[in-house]
Amino acid sequence: METVPNELKTSSKIGDRPTSDVVVRLRTQDGRDDWLYCHSHILIEESKYFADRLSDSWPTCQFLDSRNCVEVYCEEPDLDSHVNVLRLFYVIADSLMMEICHGVKNALGILRIAVKLGCPRITAVCVDYLEAVPWEEAEEEEILNTIPSMGSKVEPVLARLQPVNPTAVMKIFLAALQFATSSPPSPLNDLKNTAQEQLEYMLTEDDDAPLLTADEEIKLEVMRCVKKLLDRFNSIVESLLCDLQESISDAGRMQSLHSCLTDLLWACQILGKLEIIRDFVCSWTELSVKLVTIVQQKDEENQILKTKLKVLEVTAKVLEAIGYGIVVLPTVKRLHMVKLWLPFVRTMKPLVDSVTEETEDEITLKVDSEIWQSLESAFVAIILTLPSVDQTDILTEWLENQQIRYPDLTEAFEVWCYRSKVAKRRLATLGEEHNTAKAV
Repeated sequence: METVPNELKTSSKIGDRPTSDVVVRLRTQDGRDDWLYCHSHILIEESKYFADRLSDSWPTCQFLDSRNCVEVYCEEPDLDSHVNVLRLFYVIADSLMMEICHGVKNALGILRIAVKLGCPRITAVCVDYLEAVPWEEAEEEEILNTIPSMGSKVEPVLARLQPVNPTAVMKIFLAALQFATSSPPSPLNDLKNTAQEQLEYMLTEDDDAPLLTADEEIKLEVMRCVKKLLDRFNSIVESLLCDLQESISDAGRMQSLHSCLTDLLWACQILGKLEIIRDFVCSWTELSVKLVTIVQQKDEENQILKTKLKVLEVTAKVLEAIGYGIVVLPTVKRLHMVKLWLPFVRTMKPLVDSVTEETEDEITLKVDSEIWQSLESAFVAIILTLPSVDQTDILTEWLENQQIRYPDLTEAFEVWCYRSKVAKRRLATLGEEHNTAKAV
């Protein structure tokens, strides 16, 4: 096929009736019928479809307005894109063609028709444009629904959507993990929050599988980073304990404590997903006395109240892990956690309720209602794992307490009553069965 000189192409204008020798008739099922006066030498060079239609081998030849007529049937939504493609046949510079694309949706419409009509030059321009510009979410979905059916020539458009190899995923995961567990300058806190959110998303199994498999290397690195985070938290706690009165009044240190607690709460989510939360639970158990000592030494003002709530959120995760057997602790430590945190939770619930009811107060507390149910269920679960004598002490104190409304240990009380009543009979029956077995 001979290439049309640019001079000849420039002198030809779409819609120029006196110089045209072909009519392209665009027709839709809705009855729309558009005529475009074109030039056969341009149509043949730009489009395989038109080259075939205007060749001597085409079995029929139609005439319209004393010219060759090529009918093109199209869907109503695609008609404008057909017109745009025909106009682009007459544009010489590819850079001008890109300007005409002006938008992902328009370029995608032109690309569909260019592929359909066999227009390699326009196809290449549209691919370059779509590959280079940003996409909105809806545009990305349309691209995914359209491009894969067009063949290898348009595959570069999908380059940004291709799966990343596992090595690259691991690299970005570890980099994000380092940043998410660091203590960057305050202007970078938003970036740190984003890193934490995306790390959790990468490990979450939803409609899709997790982005990476949590192998031993990942688990060890997560544990190492969380260990550094816990060490930083412990340093803050120790510094606050050195001089409670002065340190507690230090807003900067309290802010650091609150920030570190926020990171630890996020770490609980990650450790839970990876099933490696044991070391964290043990560390929190050891730190609990110091932490309660600190947060109980301050009046209930805005910052300390928010910090106490953050302490409760982390503690709820720890107690859940203990209460449901995810982390197995000795009896003495389980009892210690109940006796330490149960009074703290009792006093916190009415305090938070009273503050959140003050609608005109400047204090804004975002309290997840599920945290209270979560704490209550965890306490009940742990209490029921303790020796009956320890259960008796806890339940007696609960029944005598004026704040009996929360947490509600009714379920633990009912199970204790049943176990206590039938204990002698159960043990006696087991003893008789044992003696009978020995005699046999």
